[in-house]
Amino acid sequence: MSEDLFAPLELRETSVPNRVMVSPMCQYSCEDRDGLATDWHLVHLGSRAVGGAGIVMTEATAVEARGRISPEDLGIWSDEHGAALAPVASFIEEQGSVPAIQLAHAGRKASKSRPWDGSEPLQPDDGGWETVAPSAAPWPYDDGATATAEMSQADIEDVIDSFGAAAERARDAGFAIAEVHAAHGYLLHEFLSPVTNHREDDYGGSFEDRTRIVREATAAVREVWPDEKPVFVRFSATDWLPDRESWTVEQSVQLADDLANLGVDLIDVSAGGLHPDQELPATGPGYQVPYAERIREESESGVAVGAVGGIESPEQADAIVRNGRADLAILAREHLHDPYFSLHAAETLDRPEGAEPPVQYRRGF
Repeated sequence: MSEDLFAPLELRETSVPNRVMVSPMCQYSCEDRDGLATDWHLVHLGSRAVGGAGIVMTEATAVEARGRISPEDLGIWSDEHGAALAPVASFIEEQGSVPAIQLAHAGRKASKSRPWDGSEPLQPDDGGWETVAPSAAPWPYDDGATATAEMSQADIEDVIDSFGAAAERARDAGFAIAEVHAAHGYLLHEFLSPVTNHREDDYGGSFEDRTRIVREATAAVREVWPDEKPVFVRFSATDWLPDRESWTVEQSVQLADDLANLGVDLIDVSAGGLHPDQELPATGPGYQVPYAERIREESESGVAVGAVGGIESPEQADAIVRNGRADLAILAREHLHDPYFSLHAAETLDRPEGAEPPVQYRRGF
């Protein structure tokens, strides 16, 4: 138990000041449905950096327009998108946090209205679009599902290229960490799982073939990402579908090692999201942490892992790191509740040097 929540985390030549990361959280707040970052994104992400988090990561940022979950999602499919994100990365870094970006494609879960508008499938007449997936099976809505096309070989190559191009723009915008999103039932996860991948070519069938696009998209990102800066991958450790052939923790351990061999520095371990029939375990504080712990213990590569899911208190986050269950505590909802979680955690854990408020705020701490 040599490390704690406020021990620096060294990844390549990037030093993360503490072990708290702001999890990617979609804000559905792009104006004019153009995917460009706005003042909302600057203030939302910047305030968490002011709050002392070691890593502040953007929401899922689409590598192509049809890869957005909703028309209001953030994107990075052009140089204009990269330029709009540059002030966000700069401000995060100025506060002493590490700016990170999650690169994503929603696959068949794209073309939906925002959650507060019902998360309903959008048809083209309503501003929606045809979605793409490894197989031509739409997300199983009761009715009104958006048409979903099976991706061709050319489509797959285009998406892989889009991940690489997006990483180049993110690099030029000043981000220090790039994360490939392969979780929660979005496109890359759809390829991983036999529940959604029924292909019979080089991208379906065996473990090697179902994981191919994830490995190739990750390699495209790593190729353009600076050697001194880390690359993360988020995946769902399990589909939570025990009664059918699906993606499992055992396969996740194997994929973690394959990705580490490609130069991935940390696996961001989540779970589920592939299918509405998923059977969640009993939820509560830290209910997904065992998946990260298992990958950390069973991975032959020794790749670092981050844990998510119901991390709600400084003591809980600290215990995850102290007990070697994960290298990074990744918090989402708690950062919505308390943008200054890390500053308050440093006070609670009597580690004031672990996360220091900016000079403008020190009267309050």
